[in-house]
Amino acid sequence: MMGPIDGTAPVRAGEELDSASLERYLCDTLDGISGPLVIEQFPSGHSNLTYLIRAGDRELVLRRPPFGSTVKSAHDMGREYRVLSKLCRVYRPAPAPLAYCDDASVIGAPFYVMERLRGVILRSRKPQDISVEPGLARACCQSFIDNLADLHALDFRAIGLDALYKGEGYVERQVKGWSKRYRDSQTDDIPEIERLMDWLGTRVPADTGAVLIHNDYKFDNIVLDPDDLTRIIGVLDWEMATIGDPLADLGTSLGYWVEKNDDEMHVVQCFMTTEPGAMTRLELAEAYAARTGRDISNLLFYYVLALLKLAVIVQQIYYRYKKGLTKDERFAVLIVMVQTLGRKAAAAIETGRV
Repeated sequence: MMGPIDGTAPVRAGEELDSASLERYLCDTLDGISGPLVIEQFPSGHSNLTYLIRAGDRELVLRRPPFGSTVKSAHDMGREYRVLSKLCRVYRPAPAPLAYCDDASVIGAPFYVMERLRGVILRSRKPQDISVEPGLARACCQSFIDNLADLHALDFRAIGLDALYKGEGYVERQVKGWSKRYRDSQTDDIPEIERLMDWLGTRVPADTGAVLIHNDYKFDNIVLDPDDLTRIIGVLDWEMATIGDPLADLGTSLGYWVEKNDDEMHVVQCFMTTEPGAMTRLELAEAYAARTGRDISNLLFYYVLALLKLAVIVQQIYYRYKKGLTKDERFAVLIVMVQTLGRKAAAAIETGRV
């Protein structure tokens, strides 16, 4: 089965790179690079910016923080580079980075580059040239969750990533941390978010374990084999990877997982999760439990925590737009998404269902 390769677009206004300066750096740092550079942008995504750099017959991907962001910990390019440098040796889907630059004078911010992974990334709209039978949808869901379980099975100490571990209390730190981030970027009064933070704060469980977690694991951060959409060839966007509770990572995936009957709650989605044959959120969690043996009886908490996290991430992006720190017009209506995520969490709490 052949699917569409994830494409690029012209660089958005205000997010241009200094081509001449970047060319000098790449030619001095990497073998086989020659100019002139052709720079395009991967248009999807709302956090770190991703560019395609064509240099002769080479295709490189460059990652840099968003313009105007003040949340430095969420956009640490050096940290992401170090994680990938170690992880790519033992986890096949992790892309191998080529170079990291902490000299902000080159393009205005730290960045790293890696070779391009050419594959299919499934996003919200279903491409016209993809036909999805129920069996394929189910198999893609199974591959998705098996790959997450494989990540959680890695020995982070043996990999050399133990410096990321901050000790027990990960879930408690998450609840407090995301609540504070919301306060720091709040622009509107949204009662559902207030109640959501209170609900989580009074129900914090002990950590169920400590593993390497991706923290943003969803279909549009996964690269699939164009000839076999059930085969994962890459996992992207590791800026939030850390050592934490595996059920929190599962919860994040469930937070992005939209079901066909979610009605107006379609906020962040991939078309595959609503195709006939696709797993529901509960089925996905049960498949994870069957693969890992982990207890998911408290799944609602981790799902609701994920919705808070998503709401805060979106709120931070909207805050940048509201303050004039970015001109990306996609962000103008994001406050509606924050409100919708609040309602979605309130509905989950009321019904007790993920």
